Amino acid sequence: MRQWMSALVISLLLLSSQVMAFDHSRWNTLLQQHVQPQRGGVATAVDYDGIAENHEALQSYLDSLTAVTQGEFNAFSRDEKLAFLINAYNAFTVELILRENQPDSIRDIGSLFSSPWDKAFFSLLGESRTLDELEHEMIRGNPDLMDPRIHFAVNCASIGCPALRATAYTGEQLEAQLEESTTQFLSDKQRNRYNSEQDALEVSKIFDWYEDDFEDAAGSLSHYLLQYSDTLGIPANRQKALDDGGLEVQFLPYDWSLNSQ
Repeated sequence: MRQWMSALVISLLLLSSQVMAFDHSRWNTLLQQHVQPQRGGVATAVDYDGIAENHEALQSYLDSLTAVTQGEFNAFSRDEKLAFLINAYNAFTVELILRENQPDSIRDIGSLFSSPWDKAFFSLLGESRTLDELEHEMIRGNPDLMDPRIHFAVNCASIGCPALRATAYTGEQLEAQLEESTTQFLSDKQRNRYNSEQDALEVSKIFDWYEDDFEDAAGSLSHYLLQYSDTLGIPANRQKALDDGGLEVQFLPYDWSLNSQ
């Protein structure tokens, strides 16, 4: 009897977690329809015109995000919370680009005294939010959610940014999706590469801007990158130099052009 009751409780808990999982299928459909792989899949381009024509579908998804209460969010699993916030960042960024009639660069939005990331143009968990608040306070500022791989998942609508994934992040698949997005970005030789002529590792400016996050995860930026030395194309005989700090790490210019088709 006791074993039966234990099994029942476990089943109910599993059922409850499935019920609580947020439905990202509308966002997933939009991504599959309007995000196209580029350069063998290491980058993507967004069909903003196509999303604009199907704006009701995007708005419906954004409305579903906004409708989630803080209490409902608190009941999500850790991975479901992170997937929810990453998808929210990416979807609201697309909405911002559409609202501003697809500027040449997201940095063209705003003014001398405000940036696109400072605009409080959406609501989430019962409060008016900005993209900066979503990324830096709700994700990076939460020790329970922070994972340096989020830098390869959130998308700032720019060519220099890691690719906007063509499928939605989900709590169930989050670990595999984050790792795939990371290796995909690091294998892009236009943004991360070993330069044999200079004997230097050239990487995205993202690693400069958020170096503290990678240091917190691995002790140093070099140690973090060492985990992906094969993906980065670092020769085996130079990997120890990276580990010892003897291989120079240089940061490439960042392309803020809109990631449109």
